[in-house]
Amino acid sequence: MPNQPAQPTLRRRRLGDALKKFRKQVGMSSEHASELMGWDRTKLSKIETARAHIKPTDAKELLGIYGMDAPDVIMAIEGLARDAGKKGWWTTYGNVVTAGYKDYLYLESDADSVRVSSPNLIPGLLQTGAYAREIITALAITRTPEEVNALAEICKARQAVLTARDGRPPLNYWAVMHEAVLHQTFASQPSLMREQLRHLLDLADLPNVTIQILPTEMAPNPGMLGPFEVVRFPHPWPTVINLENLRGGYFVEGTEDVEVFETAFDRIVAAALPVDQSRETIKKITEKG
Repeated sequence: MPNQPAQPTLRRRRLGDALKKFRKQVGMSSEHASELMGWDRTKLSKIETARAHIKPTDAKELLGIYGMDAPDVIMAIEGLARDAGKKGWWTTYGNVVTAGYKDYLYLESDADSVRVSSPNLIPGLLQTGAYAREIITALAITRTPEEVNALAEICKARQAVLTARDGRPPLNYWAVMHEAVLHQTFASQPSLMREQLRHLLDLADLPNVTIQILPTEMAPNPGMLGPFEVVRFPHPWPTVINLENLRGGYFVEGTEDVEVFETAFDRIVAAALPVDQSRETIKKITEKG
């Protein structure tokens, strides 16, 4: 049976991009590097464009050819080479998960931290199942009821990164949302929001979760323009910005663009209530409900 071509997963694309960057830093052609590895002249080109696999041991040897001997970089490249072909748990949901959403789920599972500015919604990793289903129903305009249920299940399953990740530390998660979000109502489920707010308070107790609220009387800040996420990874992987709209999400990865969003998040944090006051705000609204 012939070998199946490698699927260009996001992990494989990031690995290929990193190897290409290291090669270009030493001014070596892909053909020459392939020859030094004893490969066909086109193999490295296929690896760099995510069309071929590379073994962790080969990745380490390739880094040696490029003169890269930093232990943390070698470990990161070997790890990604080892995991590049692994399928995420979300693949069991088939085409319900779009290509862009799959890419984001890979990023989220590999990240060290995520910082979220969510002015109009409670962020996905902080949602209860009932809240998620209501929001997905409202926003996923082209989805069937069955797909909405599946997407709500996926939203809940994603939240495992906040507590356990196969021996890795839980995801460090920092979310800022507007106070108006806490006053949302759902006519069909009057108790839904109270349960959601209690859930926020429970999650706020986790040492890796930070929740801040932008008060109604807030100073103008970049969060007014819409939601975004700053997704950070261990060295040497670059930070990625995730932006979403009704048609899905897309990523921003250029250094200058990323810095703009990181600065924006810092300013949003400065405009928000401190963590303790944010918690009290959530608690008071919960008690009123």
